Amino acid sequence: MDVLTPKQLLFSEHIIRKLSKNHEILCTSRSYNEVSKLSQIRKFDLILVGKHGGGKKSTKLEAHIERMKKLSPLITKFSPDLVLSFCSPEAARISFGLGVKHVAFCDSPHAEAVMRLTLPLIQKLLIPSIIPKKEFVKYGIRSENIISYKAIDASITIKRKSTKDKNLFFKKSGKKRILIRMEEEQAAYSSKSTKIIPIIKKIIDDFSEENIIILGRYSEQIKKLKKIFGKRVQILKMSYDGKFLLENIDVFIGSGGTMTAESALLGVPTISYNAIPNIVENYLVKNNLVKRESDPKKIVAIIKKYMKSSDVGIKKRAQRISSQMEDPIQKLFKVI
Repeated sequence: MDVLTPKQLLFSEHIIRKLSKNHEILCTSRSYNEVSKLSQIRKFDLILVGKHGGGKKSTKLEAHIERMKKLSPLITKFSPDLVLSFCSPEAARISFGLGVKHVAFCDSPHAEAVMRLTLPLIQKLLIPSIIPKKEFVKYGIRSENIISYKAIDASITIKRKSTKDKNLFFKKSGKKRILIRMEEEQAAYSSKSTKIIPIIKKIIDDFSEENIIILGRYSEQIKKLKKIFGKRVQILKMSYDGKFLLENIDVFIGSGGTMTAESALLGVPTISYNAIPNIVENYLVKNNLVKRESDPKKIVAIIKKYMKSSDVGIKKRAQRISSQMEDPIQKLFKVI
């Protein structure tokens, strides 16, 4: 099993807990700070092979080639009967080269580069039913090899028991807590936009008396944030269990990815500034679990409204929608 992102790691916990009762599992990843730190927090045993390729095409290619070189002999020695991944390009190419069947999960057809590198080489793909199969078929996999499940992936990852962290503190006791998640800057599908900076500035201007926390992704990104905002806000690296953070805040502002979906299903008042437009985020907006907005003034107005009203209705709606979702891991077992 090849695990490349924090979401994949959290999703894998449930799979490994059930599969490891009757099967031997080799779980690999790469040197990538958010995954490495989360694996320590979750006490998740990973073999790190290769590294994250950064934001440039050339460094991504070099990291991809280097990782395949290191991963190939490891997988050859383990000699698996099946490879599982979340559309890992390295796992796809190596399993194809060794003639090993490969089953993958994916909820991100917008990640075009990854789709092109993996889908033509895998045997079965499991996807949320809210995403039409045609979104994946265009990349080279047959429709009959795609299995849908009636859930979004966050419905699985939020089931985990959150890992508390006594080091997490908020500067102003008794004040509201606003958590802002920075957008993804180094993925191939990223637009490299900077829409979040004006949003943060406006939130600081209007909510200077509250606890404002920015959750960064990369060291360089965090350095820039500290340079722009100084000590006016708390700037954190992702060295916490995301669910624990979400359980201790009043409002979440996300880019529309994994943490936005988790926040929504946990019933936290959630705003998406939609940095990476995607079908899952669209589903959450349509079901009134997320407010989509990128205008700083309008975001501030939504936050003020959230802070004045009770969040009971949001939580009930989130619980009702979550309870109707099926367990995709049962679908995986049938496929295996």
